[in-house]
Amino acid sequence: MIKDMLEDNRTVSFEVFPPKKDGEFKSVFELLDTLGKLSPDFISVTYGAGGSRSHKTVEIASYIQNTLGIDAVAHMTCVGSTREDLLSVADSLRENNVTHVLALRGDRPKDMSDEQFAARAFAHASDMIDFLRENTDLYMGGACYPEKHFESFSMESDLNSLKKKQEAGAEYFISQMFFDNDYYYSFLEKADKKGITVPICAGIMPITSAKQLGTTITLSGSSIPKRLSDLVATYGENPEDMRKAGIDYAIRQILDLQENGVNGIHLYTMNRAKMAAEIMAAI
Repeated sequence: MIKDMLEDNRTVSFEVFPPKKDGEFKSVFELLDTLGKLSPDFISVTYGAGGSRSHKTVEIASYIQNTLGIDAVAHMTCVGSTREDLLSVADSLRENNVTHVLALRGDRPKDMSDEQFAARAFAHASDMIDFLRENTDLYMGGACYPEKHFESFSMESDLNSLKKKQEAGAEYFISQMFFDNDYYYSFLEKADKKGITVPICAGIMPITSAKQLGTTITLSGSSIPKRLSDLVATYGENPEDMRKAGIDYAIRQILDLQENGVNGIHLYTMNRAKMAAEIMAAI
């Protein structure tokens, strides 16, 4: 079980995502073969908005679990899903020997109306976790936010939501990306005081291009420390220098986390095997 692994060992895990185009799908298995040689402790697979292309998530997770022999964690989101949808995906996962999921509310699909959003079957990830615990034998993790979820009124309310996920059955958490370790250390202290006792993995995303600051990071709600923005200002016009500097920044983050007792590192690979290999070699 991943919970036991996280409690007892220093771990490094990866996240990958299914290609959006079917014609690119074959390449993801070549990527996984390369990532598998780096011996991550587990690999998570993301889910399309509103549960779209969930069959691809299952197929990729199955390859990780059954062909590579590495524990797979399939993302599941509930924002656009009915109870029947979730049970159908859960059945597919079990048929493929995948027993771990990362249970998320998920982003609201762009074509979902206000009425549909208000009438969704599961308002929060904790509701979904409770439902899956009652109706399946899946092992579940959840997400956490070192700088709070952007929809939360305060860190206190966000920690209350996190506690509900734990009480519903989440056995570990993987954090949203962050770029200042002090935020993460502060979050761990607050979570501990709130009674969060399950393992928490630190989510790390290397910034290898200036473009990322305006896309992925903006959507995540993570703040950008001055030393990272200075790095982008210095190297952003030179793609190769930016790539090297961004990887070095992530490596320094990870080494500092490990030196301060953080055992679980979850690397958002962005499906870039070479980048993951360079980071693994350094840490």
